[in-house]
Amino acid sequence: HISTGKTMTKSLFRISVSIGLLGMAIGIFMGIKQDFALAPAHAHLNLLGFVTMFLSALYYSVFPMAAATRMARIQAVISVSGAILFPVGIASVLLGGHDRFEPLVVAGALTVFVGMLLFAVIVYRTAGMASGGE
Repeated sequence: HISTGKTMTKSLFRISVSIGLLGMAIGIFMGIKQDFALAPAHAHLNLLGFVTMFLSALYYSVFPMAAATRMARIQAVISVSGAILFPVGIASVLLGGHDRFEPLVVAGALTVFVGMLLFAVIVYRTAGMASGGE
């Protein structure tokens, strides 16, 4: 259903820029404090939460039939979850909770991987489809 796909795409854009703003705020905070211990978490938050999700939203905008699939909605939920879980896990480990939070890092990394795997399947299935502008 195309309208469902448009809603999901709009949500991905909004979530990605919100996470991008959060990532920038964390970066500014680290710079002000001159404490860059959370730099790996900050980088993963920006790359996975902002860049990767924004690019997937762009893809879904160009190929609305891809966005209209059930797999795309599942992929979006998994990718958003992983983009939050993984950096939070990294930050928790870096703040001294290695033993307690290592499973969160692993779960986050695997979630990110599954989201990207689903996105790859979607791209391989739909990249040849006519875009909305054709």
